[in-house]
Amino acid sequence: MNFTIKGTLPTMNEIIDASKAHWSVYRKMKDDYTNLVAWSIKDKRPLQKVNVIITWHCKDMRMDKDNIIAGQKMIFDGIVKAGVLPNDGWNEIGDILHFFQIDKENPRVHVRLMEL
Repeated sequence: MNFTIKGTLPTMNEIIDASKAHWSVYRKMKDDYTNLVAWSIKDKRPLQKVNVIITWHCKDMRMDKDNIIAGQKMIFDGIVKAGVLPNDGWNEIGDILHFFQIDKENPRVHVRLMEL
């Protein structure tokens, strides 16, 4: 099962800045991006356990890769919110693999769920 999230997700630095500003700033950020992911995967059938491959199509190479992948929190929460997985714990998420590519014109996140 594949789906694409248009645009970018918050980096670790952005998440930290939001949480330091005020708890409600981070909460709104998390809700907004979780809803974006849930919208991106709506109408997909439910699964029980998956391996996950995430390809981050970044607009440039300015961010460190470990900073970029912090957005996976919103990906997993959005998958659960959409009802595709019952939870995002060890029993539902197997292995996670990240790839990185540059696309200046169309930054996005492509997610592949491989049912186990």
